[in-house]
Amino acid sequence: MAGCYGLVTACFFFQKVMLYLVKDKWMGRYQMRRKGLSFTRRRRNKNGYLVKEAGSWLLHLVIPVFFAVVIVYFFGMRTSVIGASMEGTLYGGEQILVSRLSYLLTGPREGDIIVFRPGENKNTHSYVKRVVAGPGDSVEIKEGKLFVNDEVVNYGYDKIMDPGIAETKLILSNDEYFVMGDNCNNSEDSRSGNIGPVTKAMIEGKAWFQFGSEASLIGFIE
Repeated sequence: MAGCYGLVTACFFFQKVMLYLVKDKWMGRYQMRRKGLSFTRRRRNKNGYLVKEAGSWLLHLVIPVFFAVVIVYFFGMRTSVIGASMEGTLYGGEQILVSRLSYLLTGPREGDIIVFRPGENKNTHSYVKRVVAGPGDSVEIKEGKLFVNDEVVNYGYDKIMDPGIAETKLILSNDEYFVMGDNCNNSEDSRSGNIGPVTKAMIEGKAWFQFGSEASLIGFIE
């Protein structure tokens, strides 16, 4: 429903823009004709004129729909944050917008918040986590700290109580990303054997905008 609403809104907006441009174009022609100028050298017959007008109106309907579909598909995917795993940044029940366009040519960067489905399972809910390491990186959690390439990395974590599969050093392959929740001690993420490192094929997009229940929680996601 949210996607349909966004599509209808975008269509309405672009249709308004196109109608404005059409009106401006014909008003300009009308005013120039009053000054004795003409944009056509031949008189068009009635049928030809109607066909051209119908084609023009059809074009001005198709263009807004096309742009609306593109915008909604690439930038307007909407999903909900489930649970408390991202608290401190995102909260359970919040709505977020996801950009599919962000990772068409490149992969996620460390620090990005991504939306994915484990194991490419389309029947499960989307997970929202932060990327802490990428392809070729080593990941290890020891003494409650996250080490990436043997250096401590901290995204505001408390002491990490459960290192999971990162208890021993992992080396990520060329298509793997290690993700964690910002509320690391209440998060099922890449440390879990049920999820593990996330591949690019599992990723739906980058979370870029949030709709919280309070005004302070509405805005771009960092």
